[in-house]
Amino acid sequence: MRALANGHVCRMFRCEGALFLFLVGSSAMAQSPSAPTKSTDEGSVEARIEILSASLDETRQELAESRQEIKQLRVLLEQLSQKVGDQPEVAAVPVVPVGKTLAVTDVSTDDAQLATPPTPAKITQDDWDILNSRLEQLTQTRVESGSKFSLKLSGMFLFNTIINSGRVDNFDVPSVAISGTTPFGSTGFSLRQSVIGIEGNGPQIFGAKASADIQGDFWGGLGSGYGASASGLMRLRLARMRLDWPHTSIIGGLDTPFFSPGSATSYLTVAEPAFSSAGNLWTWAPQLRVEQRFDARISQFRAEVGILGIPSYVPSLSGNRLPSANEASRQPVYALRLSSNGRDDSHPYSVGVAGIYLRQRFPGPTTITGGGGMIDWNIPLLSRFELSGELFAGKGLDGFGAAPAPVVAQTDYTEYITYSAAALAHIPSFGGWSQLKFRINSRDEINLAFGGVGRKSADFRDAAQNDAVLQNLAFKNGSLVINYIFRPRSDLVFSAEYRRLQTYRISGKANAGETGLTAGFLF
Repeated sequence: MRALANGHVCRMFRCEGALFLFLVGSSAMAQSPSAPTKSTDEGSVEARIEILSASLDETRQELAESRQEIKQLRVLLEQLSQKVGDQPEVAAVPVVPVGKTLAVTDVSTDDAQLATPPTPAKITQDDWDILNSRLEQLTQTRVESGSKFSLKLSGMFLFNTIINSGRVDNFDVPSVAISGTTPFGSTGFSLRQSVIGIEGNGPQIFGAKASADIQGDFWGGLGSGYGASASGLMRLRLARMRLDWPHTSIIGGLDTPFFSPGSATSYLTVAEPAFSSAGNLWTWAPQLRVEQRFDARISQFRAEVGILGIPSYVPSLSGNRLPSANEASRQPVYALRLSSNGRDDSHPYSVGVAGIYLRQRFPGPTTITGGGGMIDWNIPLLSRFELSGELFAGKGLDGFGAAPAPVVAQTDYTEYITYSAAALAHIPSFGGWSQLKFRINSRDEINLAFGGVGRKSADFRDAAQNDAVLQNLAFKNGSLVINYIFRPRSDLVFSAEYRRLQTYRISGKANAGETGLTAGFLF
C-alpha cells in the first residue's frame, strides 16, 4: 500500500513539473526576437492560451484524483496499522466510499478543503474478529504440497473431562444405560476425540472444480500397553472427493449418509455424533452420489441421488474383513433426497425428504428387502433461535447407527449372524431427534435436544422369546442433552454438557447420566 501511495505522489509531482516546463517554454517563445507579425503573434498567443487552459483543467483533474486516492490510501494504512497492533477497542474510522467524487475548488487548496468530511464507519466487534481471522489466514505459512495445488491442514484438539453416574456401555461416549443393583459411577479424562484433517483443491476437470478432504481421529480402539485415556489408534472418519460445476456436483468416498445430513451440536460426543443409538442415522458409509441444484428467487432446490454401502450389524471376530449382509446381496443401498434451502447465510434454513431401498442376504440363505423414509429440517425462529432435527421410519436400518447395537459373545457370533440379525432386519423401527438452539450472541449459545429410537414392541418380543442375544438387546433407547458453548475466539471453544440416558430391555429399564467439560483448540 505504501508503494502504491508513493506511486500516486510521484505522478502528482510529474504533472506539476510538466506544467512548470510548459509555462516556461511558452513564455520564452513569446519573447523571442524572431517573432512573426502582430496578427500572426496574436493568433498564436490565443491558441497557446486555449491549449494552456485545457492543459490546466486536465492537470487539475488529475491532481484532484491523485489527492483523493492518496487520502483513501492513508485511511487504509491507518486501519491496517490498528489491525496489526491488535487494538482492544475499535474506534470509528473515517472511510471514503470507493468511487465517490470529491469537490475540487483549487489546485493549491488544502486536503481538508477538497472534500467534505466522510461519514464515520463503525465496525462491530464481530466484524473485527472476522477481519482478524482472515488476516491471520493470509499471513500463516501454507502447507507444502507435492503438486502445484494448495493444501489446508485443519483439526481440533479436544480435551474432555467426564463424570458418569450409573452404568454405561462406553466410558468416553456412552450410548446406552446398563441395569444393575450396585450403584456405579466413574470419572476421568479423554483426548481420543481429537480430530485432524487435510483439504486439497485440484485442477479443473471437464469444467468442474476438483477438491478432496480426508479426516481422522483417535477412536480406533485402545492400543496395547498402558491403555489409558491417552491411548487410541488412528481411525479414518471421512474421505471425500468432489467435482463441482455451477449447478451440479459429483461426490464420492466415505461420508455421512446424505439422506441424513444433520446432527445435534455437541463437543462431548464427537467420535460418535450426538444421539448415536438414540435416533440419529449417522454411520459414515462408502457412497457415490450426484447433486443437482435449481435456483429460485428466495430458495435453492436440491435433488440428490446415489448409492451407499451399509455397515454390518456387528463386526467380524476375525482379523479379515467379511462382507456385510448388504454386500452379500450384491446390491447397494439406493437413496434419494429432495430439499429446499434458503439463500440467507445469516438465517439459513433447509427442509428435506428422503427415501432409501436396500436388500440384505444372511446365511441360510435368507434375503430380506428393507428401506425407509426420512424427513429433516433446520428452521430459524425469530432472530436467535434455531430448530433442527430428523424423523425416520423403516426396517433393516440397524447398520446406520440409530438403534443400539447388540453385544455378541464369540461363542454366540455364528448363531447371531445367522438367526438374530435376520430377525432384527424384519422388525420395523422408528425414531429421530430434535434440537433447539439459542444464540445469546456471536460467542455464546445454549442447546437443548432430545432423541430416541424404538422397535415394534410386539415383533421384538416374539423374536426374543428363544434368543438370548435379543433378550439383552435394548428395543427402546432415549437421550436428553443440554449444553452451553462459549467461543471466546474463532480458534477456542469451551463447553459444559449434561446427557441423560434411558434404556429399555425386556428385563427392565435402566438410567444413567454423563456430565462433561470440554476445552478445544481449532486449527
